[in-house]
Amino acid sequence: MKLLILLLPGLALAALALALPPIAQPLQYHDFADRRACFGLPNCLDTASNLLFVLAGALGLLFMRGETGRRAFIDVREAWPYGLFFFAVILVGLASGYYHLAPDNAGLAWDRAAIALAFMAWFAAILCERVSRSIGLLLLPLLLGAGLGSVFYWDWSEARGMGDLRPYALMQLAPILLIPLLLGLFPPRYSGGRDILAVVGLYLLALLFDLADRPVFALTGGLVSGHTLKHVVAALAALMVARNLRRRRAA
Repeated sequence: MKLLILLLPGLALAALALALPPIAQPLQYHDFADRRACFGLPNCLDTASNLLFVLAGALGLLFMRGETGRRAFIDVREAWPYGLFFFAVILVGLASGYYHLAPDNAGLAWDRAAIALAFMAWFAAILCERVSRSIGLLLLPLLLGAGLGSVFYWDWSEARGMGDLRPYALMQLAPILLIPLLLGLFPPRYSGGRDILAVVGLYLLALLFDLADRPVFALTGGLVSGHTLKHVVAALAALMVARNLRRRRAA
């Protein structure tokens, strides 16, 4: 019954995405507010802030290799999605940094592919811990394939002049909505549920900063843009995942 309750919102989201008309990427998407260069680096703050993702992912992987990291899991197989998550966070930093050097759709596709990998890996990790390890690991490759497929479909549709962001938006929206539901429906095997909700909250805040790229740049007198702050807050969310693993205990 609990799985059915979890499945119904996911199916409803998918049906809604199919019912909506194709969502094209705005033509001005690549026109970010802060275009300043520094030390020969184009779009300096938007580009350099991606180093925070590389740092967050590297710290996560280093933690998992240590003795404390190994003790964070009842079964070592539960660490697999987390290892993939932190590796994908490093890829986000590299791909997003590359994209911001000269923003275009080709670079954005790599950026979004890395983001999709990170999202789906973390979602699978929560499924392992809340539903069952076997279900989470079984769904891991399927979720990764769906995430990457949503990005490549968008890239394919853009190249043909009929861009459609619906599958990619669904791949981000579904975990954000379903993870809090998972926490409420299934008993915890570890402490730290509030940290998981904090990660979701930080990512939502990052999206708000992204939408407010130019207003934030204006409000700060050109000091920092909303998109740069998006990188900072999203990298902090990845660090929060590592913090949760370090602090949690088996229930």
